[in-house]
Amino acid sequence: MYQFKYDKHNKYHRAVQQTAIVIVSLVIFVEAWWVLSILANTPAVPTPGETWDALVNLVNNGDTVTDISLWSYIGASLGTFLKGFLLALLVAVPLGLILGTFNTLNEFATPIIEILRPIAPIAWAPILILAINYTIGPILVVFIGIFFPLLTNVVFGVSKIDSSLLDAAKTLGASRAQIFVKVMVPSTVPYIMNGVKVGLGIGWMCIVAAELYAPTLAGIGYFLSEQATLGYWPGAFAAIIVIAVLGLLTTGVAEYVHKFIAKRMGMDV
Repeated sequence: MYQFKYDKHNKYHRAVQQTAIVIVSLVIFVEAWWVLSILANTPAVPTPGETWDALVNLVNNGDTVTDISLWSYIGASLGTFLKGFLLALLVAVPLGLILGTFNTLNEFATPIIEILRPIAPIAWAPILILAINYTIGPILVVFIGIFFPLLTNVVFGVSKIDSSLLDAAKTLGASRAQIFVKVMVPSTVPYIMNGVKVGLGIGWMCIVAAELYAPTLAGIGYFLSEQATLGYWPGAFAAIIVIAVLGLLTTGVAEYVHKFIAKRMGMDV
């Protein structure tokens, strides 16, 4: 009973402490931004106040140039982003499990992966978008950005599976398919979620780059480019804030899913 109250008190104390740290960190960031905008003395670095006014105007009135609402921009970007993410998930996870299981196949595929992996996903944007089309191209750019961190995490996760678990499953008469489904897949879940969280951050970079080459998407990246082209820097910074919030939200959802799955599987995270 006392232990339960002690643990509950500790959790509450940690939550308050973490909240305070986050608030102080954000205050310092805004102050540093404000000082930088004064020292730079250029319209290209607006003050936090100017950016906030532009953000409020964007939320309330949308893009006054194109008469497109912020929510339409976000919806367009999210649609492309989610399609690329789901495609990466459907390809990278099974492929990573297969490569991690079969060493010969992994050795064959590794040189190809290592050649392609260091190439910045953004570098693929003009090729995929202009060579294919403005609809599928951006989805493939996001796919590439998420695919490699997810794939490498899954392969690494398979290599970290405790061999005693595999031996125990074989001793109990489990088939290779049963070992794959009931031992390997659950054991790699934490690594899959780590790959997802890393990939989500890269994916948002990719969607913005893709929308610079595919203005017909009318996503938040297009709005950022439009505002920068017009020289209205508070609007451009407001777009950056929106992108940052979207990235935090999607990563937060992934973290919640990770904890939920881990709790259901009896794992500590």
